[in-house]
This record gives sequence, C-alpha cells and structure tokens, in this order.
Amino acid sequence: MFTFAHGISFFNEKILAMKLPEEPMMLYSFINTKLRDFYPSLDAFCEDMNVDKCDIVKRLKAVGLEYSPERNRFW
Repeated sequence: MFTFAHGISFFNEKILAMKLPEEPMMLYSFINTKLRDFYPSLDAFCEDMNVDKCDIVKRLKAVGLEYSPERNRFW
C-alpha cells in the first residue's frame, strides 16, 4: 500500500479510501467545494471517493449543518 501526502491510499492502483479533514469547518468547506465543482450529489461524491455518507452527515450535523439535495450543498 502507498499513501500520498494528501491522504489517498492506493493498493494495486485502486483507491481504498479518501482521508477527509477532521475539523468540521474544514470538512464543510472541502465537501461543498467538491460538490460545487465536481459532483451532482452527495451520494455521487461518497461513492467516487469511497467515503461513508452517514459519517459525513453526522459530523456536520453535530455543528448545525445539514445537506440540501436541492442545493447540493451543506448549509
């Protein structure tokens, strides 16, 4: 396994999982930027990045942020 500096791990050239920012506001900014620039939905982001949607929603809900499918962003 090889881990790049930005937290993506590769094993036999396959992405295992993306390491998301730990701090809630950094996570909020990171995900909203990705949703705005690259993904049509949170589901598409989670599937592509191989991350747990429930974990993201839970972590951001703990600081008062909720996902809006209509706006495709947390707010």
